[in-house]
Amino acid sequence: MLDVFKSWFHRYFSDQEAVVLTVLLVVGLVVILTMGVMLAPALAALVLAFLLQGLVALLEKYKTPHTLAVTIVFILFVAALTLICFVLLPLIWDQITGLVNELPSMIKDGRQILLLLPEKYPEFISESQVNLWISSASKQLADLGQTVLSFSLSQLPNFVGIIVYLILVPILVFFFLKDRNVLLNWVTAFLPSERPLIDRVSEEMNEQIANYVRGKVIEILIVGTVTYIAFAFLNVNYAALLGLLVGLSVIVPYIGAAVVTIPVALIGFFQWGWGNDFIILMVVYGIIQALDGNVLVPLLFSEAVNLHPVAIIVAVLVFGGLWGFWGVFFAIPLATLLKALLSAWPRVSDGVSIKTEG
Repeated sequence: MLDVFKSWFHRYFSDQEAVVLTVLLVVGLVVILTMGVMLAPALAALVLAFLLQGLVALLEKYKTPHTLAVTIVFILFVAALTLICFVLLPLIWDQITGLVNELPSMIKDGRQILLLLPEKYPEFISESQVNLWISSASKQLADLGQTVLSFSLSQLPNFVGIIVYLILVPILVFFFLKDRNVLLNWVTAFLPSERPLIDRVSEEMNEQIANYVRGKVIEILIVGTVTYIAFAFLNVNYAALLGLLVGLSVIVPYIGAAVVTIPVALIGFFQWGWGNDFIILMVVYGIIQALDGNVLVPLLFSEAVNLHPVAIIVAVLVFGGLWGFWGVFFAIPLATLLKALLSAWPRVSDGVSIKTEG
């Protein structure tokens, strides 16, 4: 058994650079798992800097000085953040509270519908089962409503934390953009001078994560905006809230679209019932999902993520469980990078070092 382990270790870790890269990966994972909450503002700022770096590079392409390009992009970022905080979020919050207030009547209507099931299918569903479902749902929704509507001074510490985020994150974004090269040079100074494997993996990381994050945020904005406009045109209740949910659902392929279909269908059903308006709503929603998957995604992501759907779902579950929201957001690029890393990893066979191209 020991000889097998030695042979495996020699095959994959005889290259010095592979050992260095392994140490870096382990240290990075430990830092995220142990200090991820504390470093959340820096991580959020890093993601935003990835998004905005494309605009900075575009301005620099047209001979704009670096500092001026960073200043212009940062002003646009602050303006967008202000618009979100003072226009979008209050609208979303109003619709959330309105939906919570309407939940009791929805539950009442749903109970009447469910009580028809024992009459039609008495061999499968009993009235006591329906009452148990309604009681459980009512309790859960009552707790949710109390949580949403009890926003007061008791949430002041969380509110202060949000204010800190709103101050720290823009500052960090500015310096990440302004001193990008300085920070990168400082980090690479701790690495070996000859590092072809690390350079290849870092290039893959920059390409995969940066392009994926930018494309995914653009996809969220387009899908969310189009959904809101379409639902508002159809006079769907809580169109802004549903637009936000549908937009965010694209973060998790397959799972997100399936999950967000439930609130869209429920709100449409309780508003119109099984009428033509409900059918039109679901058709429009289906068209939006189809255009997103078959038109928008190929346009935004020039190189398709070569991962099996099972691998994507497993990556979402694993990274989401380890890292919460950010793990879900980065699940696909991290899984792609892991695949590229395994492909590029140097191996020794019969005394000959083999370095495969990813």
